[in-house]
Amino acid sequence: MVAAKKKAIYQLKITLQNIRPPIWRRVQLPRDITLGQLHLIVQISMGWTNSHLHSFTIQGEDYGVATPEFAWDDMDINDEEQFKLNKIIPGEKFKFAYTYDFGDCWDHEILVEKVLDAQPDRKYPLCIKAKRACPPEDCGGTWGYQELLETLQDPKHPEHQERLEWLGGSFDSEAVDIDDINDVIREEFENLA
Repeated sequence: MVAAKKKAIYQLKITLQNIRPPIWRRVQLPRDITLGQLHLIVQISMGWTNSHLHSFTIQGEDYGVATPEFAWDDMDINDEEQFKLNKIIPGEKFKFAYTYDFGDCWDHEILVEKVLDAQPDRKYPLCIKAKRACPPEDCGGTWGYQELLETLQDPKHPEHQERLEWLGGSFDSEAVDIDDINDVIREEFENLA
């Protein structure tokens, strides 16, 4: 983790697209992290399991992990580990896209809400606010997630019990625990310089 100094941080709002009511997270992070590090922060703060491919789209350029087995070498994708956020993000009110799981196609909008001075009593990155639980992995994207919620709300639905078992017994679409999110972020980024 980075002890806060008199340096600028970004406050980002990460919103999962095409779901109502919205699912989002507000995070604060050093503005000089790489896009690869931002990917991990999105994964942790949203609640994804980092089990699928992803990409960022920023000003018409795509960034991600070079994955030769998927022929990404032939695609025009920039290595996310080579780009720091503050070198490609102009500042406040700037929006860009993040897609996770190209099958389910979880599209996120990332908004740079503010550029702030780091607080001396805080360690970054940090999730400061969150709304609603992340959809379960592999549930079929936004349409599959809506169907899953409808199935779970109807105990008489023929797939109700099967879906509950698939989820491990329960799922609360409103539940999100910022303390748990920040515990994992602290663990992952304790050596961030």
